Amino acid sequence: MAYETVLYDVADHVCTVTLNRPERLNAWTKQMHVDLKDAMHTAGADAEVRAIILTGAGRGFCAGADMGGLQAISAGGGTADRSTAVQDTLPGGSTLAEFRMNYSYFPAIPKFIIAAINGPAAGLGFVIPLYADLRFAAESAVFTTSFAQRGLIAEHGVSWLLPRLVGLPNALDLLCSARKFRAPEALSLGLVNRVVADDKLMAETRAYATLLANTVSPRSVAVMKRQLWESSFQTLGEATTQANHEMALSFATADFKEGLAHYLEKRAARFTGK
Repeated sequence: MAYETVLYDVADHVCTVTLNRPERLNAWTKQMHVDLKDAMHTAGADAEVRAIILTGAGRGFCAGADMGGLQAISAGGGTADRSTAVQDTLPGGSTLAEFRMNYSYFPAIPKFIIAAINGPAAGLGFVIPLYADLRFAAESAVFTTSFAQRGLIAEHGVSWLLPRLVGLPNALDLLCSARKFRAPEALSLGLVNRVVADDKLMAETRAYATLLANTVSPRSVAVMKRQLWESSFQTLGEATTQANHEMALSFATADFKEGLAHYLEKRAARFTGK
């Protein structure tokens, strides 16, 4: 599948989506926004895809919004597109409107998403991986929110996401200072889940994605992902009621039968997602 600003590849049930403007450190453009959204929804709807890796081409993950675009906004007196149009809901994905907006749609995709942060991640390039389900970072990765240095604010839902990952005081620090920090600190803060040697980042990320693709039920992953992302909007009672309903549905699935069969027969699982 060909896109102008991203690469799309599927192999062994794992889809790798690569931001592909390496000469600009994959700086974000309107076309990249369109391409990435289409690629992620395509992967989410593909029954052959069981996990998605998002990374950047070259030596950066994403340097944030392209400066040319920001200059155009400034010259035009602040006419940035603030559209929050919702997307079609994918089967198995969250139906919450909060997860169907321009930059918050990852949680509504019913596949596990891993961000492989291979270099600088700034501004919007900092925010996008926060919507992934896990984040693996290269040792050389550098992070900055950058908004305050551009006279901007906590955009794209980061004021909701970041405190849930690193706590309110740390979120205030990272947003208001816009300071740069490296992968080891990101790990200590809980912003990323693993720090990996640069030359091993994609191999380790793919190994984890392959584990998901080959050893667990894709239906279970889709349902649990939806449960966990939606739990921030639920009471304990509501989450428990939802879980009881989903458990009853699970008992009637082919994946439940296969989950018992492969364990009892001591063989590799052959889950179908049904």
